[in-house]
Amino acid sequence: MSLTKEAKVEVITQFGASDKNTGKSEVQVALYTRRITELTGHLQQHPKDKHSRRGLLMLVAKRKKMLNYVKNVDINRYRKVIAELELRK
Repeated sequence: MSLTKEAKVEVITQFGASDKNTGKSEVQVALYTRRITELTGHLQQHPKDKHSRRGLLMLVAKRKKMLNYVKNVDINRYRKVIAELELRK
């Protein structure tokens, strides 16, 4: 259920300043979001896969914590990430 190397590089270059900047909070949130969407698709096909569901819930919690951190540090960065990832309607 992990992302391919090309998908990671694509997300990192989109949200980070360079392809080496993987520690930026926006990059981490984007990677969590990409993994969450992939796991959601997997769980639609395999509804009884409880172990993957637990992993999905842990990823959602990590993303929520990271988004709270970004919101507390800089509200404009938070709004930009939310808009680019289309998390809130």
